[in-house]
Amino acid sequence: MRIIIRTPVKQSYQQVWASFGRDLFLKLAPPFPPVKLIRFDGCQTGDIVSMELNFLLFRQVWESAIVAQESNSEEIYFIDEGRKLPFFLQYWHHRHRILRRGAQAEIIDDITFRSPFRLLDFLLYPVLYLQFVYRRPIYKKLFR
Repeated sequence: MRIIIRTPVKQSYQQVWASFGRDLFLKLAPPFPPVKLIRFDGCQTGDIVSMELNFLLFRQVWESAIVAQESNSEEIYFIDEGRKLPFFLQYWHHRHRILRRGAQAEIIDDITFRSPFRLLDFLLYPVLYLQFVYRRPIYKKLFR
């Protein structure tokens, strides 16, 4: 399944990109499940991001690898792919795009995911959508 969330912000795409790091990652984490960051190398090809999700009754490790990072005069993006995922996910591909929109920017979370069962995909969709739409006001506040 695919989720695309667009957030226009008031800073340039280069300024937004310069802020993509550990601090921003932690600010974007939703309140549930609580996230413990285990490893954050960065947003460049070959970097690893690993976290532990606390679902109260159990914990799950999520590890993603940055498999691509590119920039040009119109866009900066990087892609993280799940390497070790919670049991309810089988596939994760998240393209983080920062587009130039004149003197401002648009941040796009373009996510493709798959669970072990098609029905579970439909159940997870609204949960994951809400987890990422949660980022919109944070982006808007930080990049005004």
